[in-house]
Amino acid sequence: MPHPAPAAVPAPVTDRTTEVADGVHAFLQPPGGWCLNNAGVIVSEGRSALVDTVATQSRARALRRAALRLTPAAPQAVVNTHFHGDHAFGNHLFPEALVVGHERTRTEMIASGLHLTGLWPDVDWGTLTLVPPALTFRDALTLHVGSVRAEVVHVGPRAHTSNDSVVWLPEQKVLFTGDLVMPGVTPFFLMGSLAGSLEALERLRAFGATTVVPGHGPVCGPKVFDTVEGYLRRVAELAAQGRAAGLTPVQTAREADLGPYADLLDSERLVPNLHRAYAELAGTEAAEALPMPVMEQALGEMIAYHGRPPHCLA
Repeated sequence: MPHPAPAAVPAPVTDRTTEVADGVHAFLQPPGGWCLNNAGVIVSEGRSALVDTVATQSRARALRRAALRLTPAAPQAVVNTHFHGDHAFGNHLFPEALVVGHERTRTEMIASGLHLTGLWPDVDWGTLTLVPPALTFRDALTLHVGSVRAEVVHVGPRAHTSNDSVVWLPEQKVLFTGDLVMPGVTPFFLMGSLAGSLEALERLRAFGATTVVPGHGPVCGPKVFDTVEGYLRRVAELAAQGRAAGLTPVQTAREADLGPYADLLDSERLVPNLHRAYAELAGTEAAEALPMPVMEQALGEMIAYHGRPPHCLA
């Protein structure tokens, strides 16, 4: 029988940033669980741009304070790495900025709206206004922030979502990965693809980054790609074994030994990840989305497996 969820205590709202290269700053929100994402602030020659925003109004205000402390001019651009609200709901607090994203980031953000807020009604979201990308691209574009060149590249066709983009700073060798990489946090590819996630990791490796700013979790180096790949391949193994034994995804999850990945934050994501892995074993292509009823079933089974709704401490 599900246990009642303990009272959720929001993680502290911080406006601190960490400089990871000259003029390149990571806005981190530990520990990085549901809706506690990271953002980036790129500053050069009195100009600035953001990589992602954040989930709630109070957190977006903190991000704005941090950006304006680094340079008094408001950010000229916001790049959304994908459509999820924790990376985009704060867009509206940067009215001076041009919002940039993949073409499907725009369409999926509009289709999803503020739905995320309904999943965690106890979170103090504040007053939110959806601001989707006004400038979209299909494959890649280059953004110039002062003297810093930022290459925005779609890594598809489907990995964490259908519209994952990374921001690569070639001179600084810094890579902002969005939720393709989340050190210390369980990967989540129900809306994406297991096979596509593995392909995306190869593309990320090819950039040659020395510093990785992930979508959630601490700043790290390129060895994180090996850890993420290890988890993905373990899920693939579990799915193949469970399906061969006639088990459902949630039954496989209950019997699973995740080994070194058992302590990752938000481990309940194993259930929807297995749903996606099962579908790909049954012939779903990497570029193909799961039907909405299947995704809703997977999320419902995740809650049952966890014994309570996932914690969102935003």
